[in-house]
Amino acid sequence: MDSSSSFVLVVLILQAVVIGCSSLDELPVQLSNRRLLHDRNHAALLYKDHFPTVGNMTFPTSHQLQNDPNYKPLDSSSHPAEASAKKGSSKGFKKWLYMVVIPVAGLIMLAGMAWMFLPCRKKSVATIGPWRTGLSGQLQKAFVSGVPQLQRPELERACEDFSNIVASHPYYTVYKGTLSSGVEIAVVSTTIKSSKDWSKHCEDCFRKKIESLSRINHKNFINLLGFCEEEEPFTRVMVFEYAPNGTLYENLHDEAFDHIDWRSRMRIIMGIAYCIQHMHELNPANVHPDLHSSAVFLSEDCAAKIADLSVWQEVVSDGKKSTANNDHHEPISARLAGNVYSFGILLLEIISGKPPYSENEGSLANLALGCIIKGRSIASLLDPVLESHKENELDVICQIIMECIQSDPTKRPGMREITTRLRETIAISPDAATPRLSPLWWAEVEVLSPVEPR
Repeated sequence: MDSSSSFVLVVLILQAVVIGCSSLDELPVQLSNRRLLHDRNHAALLYKDHFPTVGNMTFPTSHQLQNDPNYKPLDSSSHPAEASAKKGSSKGFKKWLYMVVIPVAGLIMLAGMAWMFLPCRKKSVATIGPWRTGLSGQLQKAFVSGVPQLQRPELERACEDFSNIVASHPYYTVYKGTLSSGVEIAVVSTTIKSSKDWSKHCEDCFRKKIESLSRINHKNFINLLGFCEEEEPFTRVMVFEYAPNGTLYENLHDEAFDHIDWRSRMRIIMGIAYCIQHMHELNPANVHPDLHSSAVFLSEDCAAKIADLSVWQEVVSDGKKSTANNDHHEPISARLAGNVYSFGILLLEIISGKPPYSENEGSLANLALGCIIKGRSIASLLDPVLESHKENELDVICQIIMECIQSDPTKRPGMREITTRLRETIAISPDAATPRLSPLWWAEVEVLSPVEPR
């Protein structure tokens, strides 16, 4: 039985006791009235004999009875012993009510309230909050009712007064925050510092992106945990999962990062494919606005986590305009085909280890098209640092790349077809492609699991 049921039960018991006591208090009055009615009926019978019924004659009226010299009204005052008994009985019941019933009812009510509140207090102590202070409790709503609105002081404490900057861009700044268990989160803030520069269009973009991101909910996506909007000081922030191993671009092209082996690259490819397919099959479809290697992050175990931070560029570049990006006016089929093209370029970047564009070689897409024109296989662009690879997997990937980057968008395959063909050869399931240690999962465990009070 929960606390609300316990409280209702206590209230019903107390109500029954009070009603019972009221009934007992009125019992002497009811008995006295019953006795008075009996006496009046007896008097009516006596007068019936005094005024016998003949034919259709009826009993005398009350007016006739009052004019009769032998008639004496019967009331409680005509029975002094009865009145005294009534008075004494009433006092006895009231005394019993005040001395016994009310104190007992009060004790029952206090015991019920204690029974109700003590478990709640114990539960509140056992559950910890998401931030270092343990005061918020707001992140818990993210797993129950959607994306919660967080308070700026909470984010300041989690991000060490917004001093823990991990990335700076012209349109946004990324801070790293830490939950009390050590789980890391990414706090992304607009570079706009004043509400005067934040137009209605900016606010519309911000809110639409929150709604859009909250629908994705895929393990290979950097999921949205919450947001913050305040006017003083001006704040527009989104809170995401944090992927600690940097972007796919950094891991492929930055010498400071370890090289990724073939098997890990195949797992990254499948994670991206599953996530993009999931986004395309939502109703309505969610098309990634800027799919490239810098928008793909890696988890601790090198699983792909796609991010969408395009809203900040839309806010800054289009914030003072009445219309949004022209891309938003394209047919959905064209946008889906655009994602397929970007996915093909990602596949080529992953297997070749070459950046999307370089001054020496130009664009990666042109390199692939040059191979096709010259009758060479795209496999000739394979990353030389790879110590081993599987030929059958490379052949399938190269064939899919050619289909994805062809100039006619209507001839490009859909993501479901691409994912099916890749899985038939690479044989990595959706579960195998997802992070083994999900930051979102750990955050949920921290918030929802009870711990022993210290």
